[in-house]
Amino acid sequence: MLSRVAERLYWFGRYLERTENTARLISVYSNLVLDLPKVGFVWESLVSITGFDAQFKQRFSTASERNVVKFMFDDPACSLRASAESARENSRTTRDLMPNEAWEKMNELHYLLKPDLSGRINRNGRHEFLAQIIDLCLELTGYLIGSMSRKEPYYFITLGRNVERADMTTRVIDVACLNLMGRQAEFDEQDNILWMGVLQSLNAYQMYRQQVQDRINGPEVVEFLLKDSAFPRSVNHCLAEVASSFKHLPRHQGALNAVNRAKRAIGRAVTAELLQTQGLHDFIDKAQADISTTHNKLSQTWFLS
Repeated sequence: MLSRVAERLYWFGRYLERTENTARLISVYSNLVLDLPKVGFVWESLVSITGFDAQFKQRFSTASERNVVKFMFDDPACSLRASAESARENSRTTRDLMPNEAWEKMNELHYLLKPDLSGRINRNGRHEFLAQIIDLCLELTGYLIGSMSRKEPYYFITLGRNVERADMTTRVIDVACLNLMGRQAEFDEQDNILWMGVLQSLNAYQMYRQQVQDRINGPEVVEFLLKDSAFPRSVNHCLAEVASSFKHLPRHQGALNAVNRAKRAIGRAVTAELLQTQGLHDFIDKAQADISTTHNKLSQTWFLS
């Protein structure tokens, strides 16, 4: 396989996953505002999760609901529309390697996001619109998982999906902990709703409830999202999928070593101690650096050679 083809497949996987994640985050945060209208940090937190604080501040002076949703919908560099356009462009030149149905769903997603989205900013109809985006992303992913031969094209898409998922999960954990850990006792009831929102933003609520029978609490949520080996969006599971995909590709040893180091660091973490000592933020920074190192090693091995 040509390195440029492998790179496009990888970034198609990343941008498709980013599109779904962004739509899911906007939907969940919109619902949080209805449940907790007096919690002031919700929309600012959403921008922080994406990592595009500087770009947002260049366009808007305040992190109001309308400004954040507009930014997340149509910013030319880092929005739903931008991610979907990047996914489509990367898949356009490699569509002969994918099922035809996947390309058709990609076009549906593209044309759904192509018109002026200003009418979608208001709450009326926003949830339904975001649900359409999520459903199309899930259908497209389903066609890829259910219909692609387990050969190199499939594994590069899988790598993109799981690197992006691991990165997003660490971002959600980091911002949630900075906002929620150590708050005063009178906010306990609000915290329960907010931690539920954290789980819902990663489609993790039901699986968490099956795994943890106790009431929702921050330390258990963080432990689940970081380390649960069975949940597909936990950092540990994503890194395991990356390692598994590497093994099906040639010259994989260097990249495999990088992801295994990241996975061991997650496995050694004692979440309760990190939360008690306020060390979780530094740990998440290190985990994100390890994910970035894995991406760089992947790129050096297969895209730059």
